[in-house]
Formats: sequence, structure tokens, C-alpha cells
Amino acid sequence: MIDAGNSFFIILIAGIAFFHYGMGLASQSIEKLLANRITQLMTKISDNNFLSVVVGISLTTLLQSSGAVTSMLVGLGSAKVINLKQVMGVIIGTAIGTTITVQLISLNISELALPIFALAFLIYFQTKKPGVKNTALAFMGFALLLLGMKMMGDSARHFSENPMLADFFQSLRNNPGYSLMISIVFCSFVHSSAVTVGLAMSLASAQAIRVEDAMLWVYGANIGTTSTALIAAAGSNYIGKQVAWAHFFYKTLSVLIFYPFTQGFVQLLMSFDTTPARITANAHLIFNVISAILFFPFISKGAEVIQKMFPKGPQDEFGTDYLKLNNYQSSALATSYANREIMRTADIVSSMIHDSLKLFDGSDPVLLESIKDRDNKVDFLYRETKMFLLDHANKSNVAVQQNILSMIMFISDLERAADAIDINITTLAIKKNALHLEFSPEGWKDIIAMHTAVTKAASLAINAYQNKVLCSEAIQLKRELAKLEISLREAHISRLNRGMKDSINTSSIHLDLLSEYRRIASLLCNHAYSHTKHKKE
Repeated sequence: MIDAGNSFFIILIAGIAFFHYGMGLASQSIEKLLANRITQLMTKISDNNFLSVVVGISLTTLLQSSGAVTSMLVGLGSAKVINLKQVMGVIIGTAIGTTITVQLISLNISELALPIFALAFLIYFQTKKPGVKNTALAFMGFALLLLGMKMMGDSARHFSENPMLADFFQSLRNNPGYSLMISIVFCSFVHSSAVTVGLAMSLASAQAIRVEDAMLWVYGANIGTTSTALIAAAGSNYIGKQVAWAHFFYKTLSVLIFYPFTQGFVQLLMSFDTTPARITANAHLIFNVISAILFFPFISKGAEVIQKMFPKGPQDEFGTDYLKLNNYQSSALATSYANREIMRTADIVSSMIHDSLKLFDGSDPVLLESIKDRDNKVDFLYRETKMFLLDHANKSNVAVQQNILSMIMFISDLERAADAIDINITTLAIKKNALHLEFSPEGWKDIIAMHTAVTKAASLAINAYQNKVLCSEAIQLKRELAKLEISLREAHISRLNRGMKDSINTSSIHLDLLSEYRRIASLLCNHAYSHTKHKKE
């Protein structure tokens, strides 16, 4: 048994570790439960600022980490899926969402930690369902969080009794700036504002520090938690940096506004509740709610200011990564680098094929714009790679020229496949959504089957371009896809003969979509015929 009187530092560190690990376990388990729904939700954030705030509160409450949500925003920004204005409301919402965990741990329910953990542990080992297992893990994480808070509280009582530490905390009271800096550094180190505020609550409850000092820890926690996103943005593009620094400036300005009123603010809260833990938790909540109210009307203006501070630089413009005309003396080296650009192009086309089915789920302007942007990138890479290859073809022998011709033909087919999605398939989707048409359940199932087959065929065809051994398999898969299209057309005609209304209304869209998908697969498999004995059909 631990001698609490002599080992309170160990208990404190273990408490912080339990708290931090429990929060991480709960967060990861909930994220697994939600799977990719979180990312899908983030990518569908509209320009409705209030909705964005609600999304920020909800996600942070579920994941129990504003840093995790903000880092996710940085990642989506780096991928150019979102822009700063869309997520400014989410950033404000994350600040409020992180207070929920602090409110829970301030209720002094730590005696429930072991029963919750024991029950969740039993459920985890008795079930085989992944969803139930992740739910049990989330509760086990929450129980560890409560246990860690109890350990921090128990150890904190010894701080006020230790003469050396009492002098240290006295110096902090005399120099408020030290408390602020220590809390910022501590929060940056543990990457959790809840852990930082929880420790401040324990110290205040043990009377090692005053409630006013705990409020400074609240300020420090709010600034320190921005370090997670700032670190994530270090290697990102301009949008990722904008998101991270917007989070930092929002938190810092909120602290600067509140700091002069700290004494009066704490006194006001003490008139409602005299428990140090509750006062600190309520201060954390009210601080973030008032900050959100103050900054909410200025979301658009704030986004404009941040965008000017971190503008789009030349390095953020889309371009070729490997092609430099006249820089390669060896034709073999030049074609090798050109192949890398061709595979970049193939990756973009693959993503367009994968996302094309989502166009028919409902009107999504963001996805339409993303498809168009990706098609423009394919056009750019096609043009630049073709010019590069033609330049080197004039300096090469016949064998290299033939290889270059094959490369140009493949990237040309990639560009035509991208156009088929951007022009033809998006037109079909816009028509369907504008007329509020719905495929029949059987028809939609057939389209999904066709899309799955095309995605598989496209992937194999692209791999076959790099590994010629797969060319015969790619051609065979393309032939099977052609047979699938015929059978799906016959199934559709059968539904028309049965007079199914949905099938009649969407008939032209349905048949044209099947045709476009088959055409895309054919385009991507064209190169395979030159490496086999098969004759092109």
C-alpha cells in the first residue's frame, strides 16, 4: 500500500497519468464507434456559423479533446477539404465543448470510478461485438479519468502541508504571471486543457492555491491547448496554418479580455458556489461561453484577418513535383520522374471515381467543386507532363520514344476519364438532384455494384501500368465489367416492363451512368492491350 504521506508526488504523477490515459482511451474508443462519420460531418460544414458552433461543441464533448478536433480541422484544411471561414464556428464550439468534461469531474463522483471500471471491464471481455467493446472501453476510460482526478486530489492535500511547497505556491500568488506561464507550459506538455484545469481544481480544493490562482490556470489551459494544433500545422499548407493560428489568437484574445476582470469575476462566482472545484469548473465554462458570445458576430471578419496574416504562398499553388524541363541529362531519369507525375495523376483520378457515387446521394456543392478542382489538376498535370515528355522524345532514341508515346497515351486516357466524371457524371447527378428523382432500391443497388466493379477495375488497371504482369488480369476484369453492364441493363429494362415508377423516371440517367462507368474502365485499361497478345475489343 502506498504511503500517501511520503509518496504524494508519485500519487500526483500517477493521477495525471490515469487522467490523461483515461481521456485518451475514451476519445479513441468513441472515435472508433463513430468511424468516418466525424470526418464526413466536418467536410459537410456549411456557412451556417451557428451550426458550426454546435458541431464544435458536439465533437469536442464526444472526443473529450478540443486539441484532437482542432488537429482534425488542420488536417482537413491541409487537404483543402475545408476553408477557414467554414471552421471558425467549430473552433469557437470546441472551446465550449471542452468544459463539459471539467464540469463532470467537478461533481465529486470519483467514488463511482471503480464500479464503472469493473462493470465496463466485465462487458468488454464478455462481448464479441466491436461496437459494444468500444463502448465498454469508453466507459473504462471515463472511470480511469475519475480515478486519476481522485488521486490528484488526494496528493494535492499534502502540498499545503509541505513548508517548501507552501513557499513555492506563495511565490506564485505574489507573481500571477508565473502561474499563467506554468499552466501554459504544463498544458502544452500534456496536450489536454481538462488535465490542467483538473489539477488546478485539486490544488484549489486542497487550499494549496487560491481560487484566483486556479483561474489563472484556466487561462493557461486555454492558451496551452492550442499547442496541439500549432504542432500539427507546422508542416501543413496555408489553410492548416490559418486554422491553427485562428485557434491560438481566439484563445489568447479571450484571456487578454478577461484578465483585468479576474478578481471581480471570481468573487461573483463565489457568491453562487463556495466549493473551489465547482467555482473553477464554472469559471472555465462561463469564460468560454462569454468568449464565444463576444467573438461570434466577428467570425467572418476574423477569418479575413487571419487569411491576410497567413496568405496563400507560391509554394501552396498546385504544380508538378518532379518535372523540370532540361534539367535531366538522362532520358531514362527524365521518364522515371515523368512516371511519378503520371501516378500522381492516377491517384487523383482514382479519388474522383471513388467519390463520383456520392454525387447521387444529394446535392453537395462542396463535393461538386472538389470534383471540378481535381479535374483541373488532372488537366494541368496532363498538359505539363505531355510537354515534358515531348521535349525529351526529340532527344531520345527510338526505344525511348516508343516508351514516351505509351506514357503520353496512358496519361491522356487518365485525363479523358477525369473529364468523363467532371462533365458527364456530374451532369447526370445535377439533373437527378435538380428534378428530385430517386433511383428504385434495386436500381440503386445495381449502380453501387457497377461502381464497385469500376473502382476495382480502375485500381487494377493503374497497378498494371506499373506491373505489366497484371495487364492480362486487367483486361479480363474489364471484360467481366462489360458483361456486368449488359446484365444490369437487362435488369433495368425488366423493371421498366414491370412499370416501376422510379425506374421509369430515372431510366435515361441510370443507363447513361452505367455507360459512363464502363467507358471509364475501358479508358484506363487501354494501355494493357499493348503488353498482351489480346486484340483490343
